[in-house]
Amino acid sequence: MILEIVTEDPNWFEWSSTQVMRSVARGNLIINPIIYAEVSIGFAGVEALETALPSDFFQYEPLPWNTAFLAGKAFLQYRQRSGDRRSPLPDFYIGAHATVLEIPLLTKDVSRYRTYFSTLELIVP
Repeated sequence: MILEIVTEDPNWFEWSSTQVMRSVARGNLIINPIIYAEVSIGFAGVEALETALPSDFFQYEPLPWNTAFLAGKAFLQYRQRSGDRRSPLPDFYIGAHATVLEIPLLTKDVSRYRTYFSTLELIVP
């Protein structure tokens, strides 16, 4: 979502920017290290990334240990359903973090989050 705003993606800019601003108004727009890493691919340097993710809009949060536990359990379900990845996907950590914090998750990846985090409130297109 954030990269779509920064790059002014023609397909997703309007929806993503509207949803981000709504989240800012609710006061719960959280960035964790996984999201930070995913967004960083669109920037040449950390200074530009920090400018794009100002702390007056985004709350930087670490990943608590219980998030890692929940991500591992979701990953186990994925593997039991014949998932072929060998290590937990970033989405499992992101979904677990939102679940632990009891906050909605802004995403376009509806299927994975609804499958492995059924109680998680999703904000989707």
